Amino acid sequence: MNNKIKFFSSIQFKIAAIFMLLLLITIEIIGAYFVHRLEQQNIESFEAQVQLPSYVTTSLANNLSSSSARSRRNIRTTINDISTIQNSDIEVVDSQGKIIAVRNNNSQNMVGQRTTNSQIKDVIYSGRKRTQISHNDRDGSYYLSITPLISSNGDSNTVVGAVYIRADMDQVYKSINSIVFIFFVASLVAGLLGALISIVVARAITRPIAEMRKQAIRMANGDYSGQVRVYSEDELGQLAVAVNNLSVRVEEEQENSDAERNRLDSVLTQMTDGVVATDRHGKITIINEAAQSFLNVDRKSALSRPLVDLLEISPEVSFDDLLANQDERIIEPEVDSDGDSLILQADFSLIKRTTGFVTGIICVLHDVTEQQKIDRDRRQFVSNVSHELRTPLTSLRSYIETLNDGAWQDPQLAPRFLKVTQDETERMIRMVNSLLDLSRFDQGTAKINVELVNFNEFFNFILDRFDMLIKNNHEKSTKAKKYTIKRIFTKKDLWVEIDPDKMTQAIDNIMNNALKYSPDGGTITCRLIDTQRYIILSITDQGLGIPRKDLKKVFDRFYRVDKARSRKQGGTGLGLSISKEVVEAQGGHVWVNSMENQGSTFYISLPYDPSETGGDWDATL
Repeated sequence: MNNKIKFFSSIQFKIAAIFMLLLLITIEIIGAYFVHRLEQQNIESFEAQVQLPSYVTTSLANNLSSSSARSRRNIRTTINDISTIQNSDIEVVDSQGKIIAVRNNNSQNMVGQRTTNSQIKDVIYSGRKRTQISHNDRDGSYYLSITPLISSNGDSNTVVGAVYIRADMDQVYKSINSIVFIFFVASLVAGLLGALISIVVARAITRPIAEMRKQAIRMANGDYSGQVRVYSEDELGQLAVAVNNLSVRVEEEQENSDAERNRLDSVLTQMTDGVVATDRHGKITIINEAAQSFLNVDRKSALSRPLVDLLEISPEVSFDDLLANQDERIIEPEVDSDGDSLILQADFSLIKRTTGFVTGIICVLHDVTEQQKIDRDRRQFVSNVSHELRTPLTSLRSYIETLNDGAWQDPQLAPRFLKVTQDETERMIRMVNSLLDLSRFDQGTAKINVELVNFNEFFNFILDRFDMLIKNNHEKSTKAKKYTIKRIFTKKDLWVEIDPDKMTQAIDNIMNNALKYSPDGGTITCRLIDTQRYIILSITDQGLGIPRKDLKKVFDRFYRVDKARSRKQGGTGLGLSISKEVVEAQGGHVWVNSMENQGSTFYISLPYDPSETGGDWDATL
């Protein structure tokens, strides 16, 4: 922005120019009137000097009435004696147009001749006096007066001739011109003085205006520190005071506005809900970070974009529809390349002025993904529990009905049917106990009895039980699968505070899965290592592995990768969920790595303090 104003465009120049124009116009009007009056007065004074007294015209008329030589001499004497007229020509002409006498030594030869001046003839014939002022380059300015000479004979008046007077007026006009020149010089001096005075006055007027302008520019640039100097107590002084007060008020309001904006920005930034605001045309003007994250857009690309396009509801809903109906809507924008999506609840509210005019819409986005997931999981949980209980109950009902129909008397069928009903009953008991355990963890009522345990011995004790189980199964049936448990342990003792019973349950669940899904003759590798702050145990099988899409769900309740096979082998789908709850309740973490057809590895990490030594846990208990 160019803040410099050219002098000829400034108000100072305009005020000075107006003052000068008014002064010059005033001087010119007064001068024109003065010169005009001066010229009139000089001309009137000159005419008064040029005009012949009445007694002279009477004498000339009487002498012209007589044709005697004496009368002619009297006429010449009379005009020669006129001393009031300088530099003038005088001619006396009789009624026949004959020149009787002249007052001009160069024109004495014209006496006795007839005049050739038509104006003289017209005056003699009409009897009316004629005067005029003439100007030409050859003769200059002169005054012309032709007066008829009238003689009285009784009751009648007769024109007996005329007196022609031609007087030089150059001196009169020279005097007028000299006075005009003096007036012009005086006007010029007055104009110069007026210009200086106008500049001083204009500067005195515009100086506070210029300072107020500079202050306004500083205020526009955000600088409110300056103050306008108050030069007087007039209107400009009051305006300067008002500008200073305005500067203070604007600074206070700007600070308040900035503080409110910062608070609003902070609130919008810290909000976990997404906020999007639009103008009255539906173009986005504000979007916070949460909304950018929800909708997977950046601020630059979102601004000025239509809201209905950003929310991807434009084919069904227009912005006018949102203005008319602000009902909440559920949207599911895609957020990553894996196809995962959020479930967002969009609430709309109109932005109105105090007059009721709608200037836009605010859209608040709530992440209801977890809520929807909980609802789905609850429905799925009820469905899974119902299904898991229905299957053994259906089997129990079938076998009991068969026994009731007389099969209990069959020495071969009865024991086998009773064994099936016992297994199904135990399966339902295990599932109910597992659900009760999970319910306690969910409610935070599960008791953790912590002891300081030598984890090397503890893990070895659990694996020894599985070695014994594998041996007993093989002794009972030659068809039972054979497994080898390989141990890779750190040699130093690792003393860890855990709940032995619950940790045994967690490890048992993982080991049971490894035994179920490992092939006959497979090797289950168990490792135990330590880091500076954690111990990490891992259990690796050689089974079918877990598809990548199922890795995030294997710890979900009732989730099975191969549902038919898991149910056939007696699984409830709760073992890994319980293991996860047990480990996390003791400050640890559990996770899995797996590839299809290459087996799976389950990891458990527990907090570890290398300074802890000794303990009272007995592996023989």
